[in-house]
Amino acid sequence: MTGMLPYGRQSISEDDVAAVADVLRGDWLTTGPQVDAFEADLARWTGGVGVAAVSNGTAALHVAYAAAGVGPGDEVVVPPMTFVATASSAVALGATIVFADVDDETFCLDPAAAAAAVTSRTKVVAAVDYAGHPADYDALRTSVEGSDALLLADAAHSIGGTYHGRPVGSLADLTTFSFFPTKNLTTAEGGAVAALDPALLKRARRFRGVGVVRERDDLRFPDEGGWHQEVHEFGLNYRLPDVLCALGRSQLRRLGEFTARRGALVARYDEALADLDGVLLPHRRSWADPAWHLYPIRVLDGRRREVYDRMRAAGIGVQVNYIPVHWHPAFADLGYRRGSCPVAESFYAQQLSLPLYPGLSDTDQDRVIDALTAAVRGGPVRSAA
Repeated sequence: MTGMLPYGRQSISEDDVAAVADVLRGDWLTTGPQVDAFEADLARWTGGVGVAAVSNGTAALHVAYAAAGVGPGDEVVVPPMTFVATASSAVALGATIVFADVDDETFCLDPAAAAAAVTSRTKVVAAVDYAGHPADYDALRTSVEGSDALLLADAAHSIGGTYHGRPVGSLADLTTFSFFPTKNLTTAEGGAVAALDPALLKRARRFRGVGVVRERDDLRFPDEGGWHQEVHEFGLNYRLPDVLCALGRSQLRRLGEFTARRGALVARYDEALADLDGVLLPHRRSWADPAWHLYPIRVLDGRRREVYDRMRAAGIGVQVNYIPVHWHPAFADLGYRRGSCPVAESFYAQQLSLPLYPGLSDTDQDRVIDALTAAVRGGPVRSAA
């Protein structure tokens, strides 16, 4: 039997290896020139919006919320169909999470639900580009009108995508990215924060650098000497080192290729599974050009667990993305209850992610399609010999 096909996997080239090795042979392993260069390269994908590289996707969320000034007494609106960090990183700053349901087609934050959740205490409304499909940012802008809330895009899945022709990274006040190995490009661990307002970007960069201030014009005691630095607001060490920024720069050169291959695989799934009864395929809005990170199908008739188990037994590494965040015991212990976001909860009961990554061959994808068809139709699911 061949090995388990993963649901996601990094794509590493010899150019990536050489880029990392070059930095390892140099003088700067961290806080050096590759950081600025990676941020500049990323900004070419955000329509020129400034970017701060950070150590991982969770750090990106924490940094973005901190830059927004989130603290005790503030509320942050979050959809439950996401990884827990979209919410828990705001809790770490003392915020109260208000969960708002998702729409029933893209399973991104529902603008009407977001509008209903906004109060005078709302500091941030955080949308999630689920599976790589951008949320409806124009409608979400309308949702926060009349409030002081900032709009945040959790774009961990969607770098390289567009909304009404505008690039992800330019659509919200703050945008966060993740470069985990299963994501659309990787720095091993890593992430970034994009900010439309240069003042927000400055706050983000300071927070990821332990809050240290070195710019002479900002120092309270500027004449202490060349060594002098100050901390005005507390931050954390969320820096992304040069060695990983070099990997990111090399990966960015292939992001267009990665996105195109993911799109081609999605098209193959769409065609092959179009007539498979008992399964619903992901929906794409006309105004979106997604950067597909997941291929999330829905298995109907209460059979998701059965199909999951049968496919895993056949060596197909399907996954479930995600457990609704408010169902996690940490949130349940705070008083959050099941049933509050019925669209997300119904979707979770059906959702199954099929393997999707640039290195997935057509032959292996056909193996996934055959295994899913057999599992859904109740026939034998053959393991690859």
